[in-house]
Amino acid sequence: MSSNEARHWHRLPSGQIQCDLCPRFCTLQEGQSGLCFVRARKDDRLWLTTYGRSSGFNVDPIEKKPLHHFYPGTTILSFGTAGCNLACRFCQNSDISKSREMDVLSRSASPRDIVEMAISAQSPSIAFTYNDPVIFLEYAVDVAREAKARGLHTVAVTAGYINPEPRVEFFEHMDAANIDLKSFQEEFYQKLTGAHLGAILDTLKYVKHHTGVWLEITTLLIPEMNDSAEEIRQLCEWIAKELGPEVPLHFSAFHPSFKMLNVPSTPYQTLTRARNIAKEVGLHYVYLGNVHDPEGQSTFCQRCGTCLITRDWYKVQVVALKGGACAKCQAPLPGRF
Repeated sequence: MSSNEARHWHRLPSGQIQCDLCPRFCTLQEGQSGLCFVRARKDDRLWLTTYGRSSGFNVDPIEKKPLHHFYPGTTILSFGTAGCNLACRFCQNSDISKSREMDVLSRSASPRDIVEMAISAQSPSIAFTYNDPVIFLEYAVDVAREAKARGLHTVAVTAGYINPEPRVEFFEHMDAANIDLKSFQEEFYQKLTGAHLGAILDTLKYVKHHTGVWLEITTLLIPEMNDSAEEIRQLCEWIAKELGPEVPLHFSAFHPSFKMLNVPSTPYQTLTRARNIAKEVGLHYVYLGNVHDPEGQSTFCQRCGTCLITRDWYKVQVVALKGGACAKCQAPLPGRF
């Protein structure tokens, strides 16, 4: 098999090829690509056209992913490719994820090249991010294998829109994931992302209960679309019941972008109200993103209330954490430290 031949597809009786990676099940004639733009039929096979080609690399604070309970205060080498299998009208990285053009891919890099880059940058982790890594599964898995062989961690930042069989392969090679739970309404997912809520919830439950992947969740609050108190409460109650109260939840502020430039930014009060609701429901670790709120970004012991990790934007200081537990009362802090 060629290194950029795709997996998770089959041939239909009609002669079309069906991609089985995500719930879209794109059916392709010769020369066609799926909605993601990057999985394409050529010579009667399915290929990942972005294998070994990146939209660029950055060394970020790991808190930017956002991950607050996975080696806090460390850096992470971040990269992505072109394309996406969602059609979010509010995409924050539309220049990359919605690009159909290969010239957005400014860097060629083998899995070994990427790992060497992380080692040179003294970053202990690599993030698959910017666009959704499930669509470049084969590339991400090969990078992850190389990373594990060199003692590095791997992180997926994803919407979680992936079918059960490839989901097993993908998350087998990840150490941590931040999964977007964009709304708790099926109508929102259909109209604003072109996806379905149920598939995302299935991925969240799978990652939490059937893998060793450290999981955190992000919800981007968009004014008057997914920010009602009722919806936020339903979302938080589902997380508490189905995943557990220890899973960190990040509420992030929306800023006008892509096809929703006429929608205002999320008011700060909306974020603090959402955090209060989540706390009332019983979630232990609720964070605010895209706003300046040191208290809403810091980590506190759930037993005694001691501040364990302070955060002021991306200035991070571990102040009362010892061996993954509160230095004052010895209560364990869920995560990887």
